[in-house]
Amino acid sequence: MSPVVDSEQPSPDGSAQRVSRLARRIHGWSWQAFPIGMGTGAVYVTLSGLKEHPGVLTTVEAFFFFLNLSTFLINSTTLLLQAILYPRQSRRLICDPVKGVFVPLIVLSFATIMIGTINYGVIPGHLSPEGIYVLFWVYVFLSVSVCFPMLMIWYNKPHDVCTFTPAWAFLIFPMMLVGVIAANVLRVLDPSDFRAVGVLFVGYFFQGVGFFMTTFYICIYILRIMTTGFMEGHQANGAFVACGPPGFTALALLNLGSYARKILPQHKLVSPLAGELWYSSSVLVGLLLFGLSIFLFIFGMLPYWSRVHKDLSEILGCWALTFPNVGWISCLRVLGDDLGIHFFFVLHAIMVVVMCALWAVLIVLTALAFWRGKIFLAAEADVLRDNNRVAVAKNGSV
Repeated sequence: MSPVVDSEQPSPDGSAQRVSRLARRIHGWSWQAFPIGMGTGAVYVTLSGLKEHPGVLTTVEAFFFFLNLSTFLINSTTLLLQAILYPRQSRRLICDPVKGVFVPLIVLSFATIMIGTINYGVIPGHLSPEGIYVLFWVYVFLSVSVCFPMLMIWYNKPHDVCTFTPAWAFLIFPMMLVGVIAANVLRVLDPSDFRAVGVLFVGYFFQGVGFFMTTFYICIYILRIMTTGFMEGHQANGAFVACGPPGFTALALLNLGSYARKILPQHKLVSPLAGELWYSSSVLVGLLLFGLSIFLFIFGMLPYWSRVHKDLSEILGCWALTFPNVGWISCLRVLGDDLGIHFFFVLHAIMVVVMCALWAVLIVLTALAFWRGKIFLAAEADVLRDNNRVAVAKNGSV
């Protein structure tokens, strides 16, 4: 079907109603679109961490950054239009026990844009660090204001543990990523600036909240596969989400610890040795969590191909192979610097190449699925049903 051709369906009074393909696209859009942008963000975040970093790579990273920004704007605008034109469908997606867990991903997408803004805006001198400091608090506000309402909606109903997937932890992910964002903001703040102390402490605070809450989800994940065996179909992709919390927490602790050794002595906080102690303990705990993340990655990868459904209609779930793994992949570079292990730099470069190749495959398959109407395309009857309900409500019959 051509994207501009309209379809006709009979209305209750016998006349024909036309449903444009654009209307079906808007009605069929979902919060699962945000992982596409997050996967794109994963490319430039991992590329920026390469030990050998020629200047041309910065141009490539900037391209992916603006592609991610464009994707974010398209997704946000389309979902806003859906909320205006089809409020019932918008409400269904938010309250849906499966699709509702993807709502916080809009905040995670904003996090990848913040990191890109620091890399390609603030560090080159195009933007002021003052703006990033403000955006940090905006991110903290968004993570809390989105996570808690979604947790209240989601936990208002019972859920079967036998259907559990680590993707349910997306409800906590924005708060868990505050530590990573804080570490990036501290890259452009002077350690002697007292604002750096607030960013450091808030980063540690929310990283603790996010990590321990998502750890409970990982425990339920192990319980689930003990009960039902390895997950199948689109849920098989969720196994890689479990790598995210320990990987990102390890990355946050390693980076926050390195800044703590500069910030704490500057402001004479806790004790004269506090900075070194925080840094040393962060490296130790980060190494432990890095190991857990690697284990969960291998644990999810080994049965993956035999369990996942090779169906274009489920391609959106495959983007979980990208962004949750950014944490432990980036840890390879940081640990290589902290521990002086050159092999980590080599392994990091290999995983960056794998990440880029995986993105290329997924973006082609996603575009193909979109063109064939496998994703983001509602049935004509669903659009008409919501159209009729809105019309009846406006006429005062409901």
